[in-house]
Amino acid sequence: MRMALDEARRAAEMDEVPIGAIVVYAPVDPATRRPTAEPRVVARACNLRETTRDPAGHAEFLAMKQAAEELDAWRLTGCTVYVTLEPCIMCAGLMHQARIDRCVYGASDKKAGALGTLYSVNADERLNHTFEAVPGVLEEECAALLKDFFKSKRKR
Repeated sequence: MRMALDEARRAAEMDEVPIGAIVVYAPVDPATRRPTAEPRVVARACNLRETTRDPAGHAEFLAMKQAAEELDAWRLTGCTVYVTLEPCIMCAGLMHQARIDRCVYGASDKKAGALGTLYSVNADERLNHTFEAVPGVLEEECAALLKDFFKSKRKR
């Protein structure tokens, strides 16, 4: 999560909403569920919606696309996405479609959170894939970064 926070700070320096994400790949043997290699960071990204004028320019969305390129696979099985803010429904949907194993996030999002706050896309048994969501990791630090950013915006 500290690496995701670094990405969020990079976003703030670009006057983007400070959200950062990384993807960690930890392959396991499907039969034994034992690790087959050391976990490694395969992608990192920050919010770029304003810079790229792209509605899909969310940090976790960009990081998952980068991870797919790095792993040469659309299925991100074995991957955990770490993100500083609870994913929205678009990003949670991409996590579902990419078949990630887990999402760890910092601050909850009362306006758009789709991994437990408003929706629970990750745990919807009607879908063909569910994944673990771990909320509240470095929550205060993640939330403070966002609060400080918007506070400075309001002063301008």
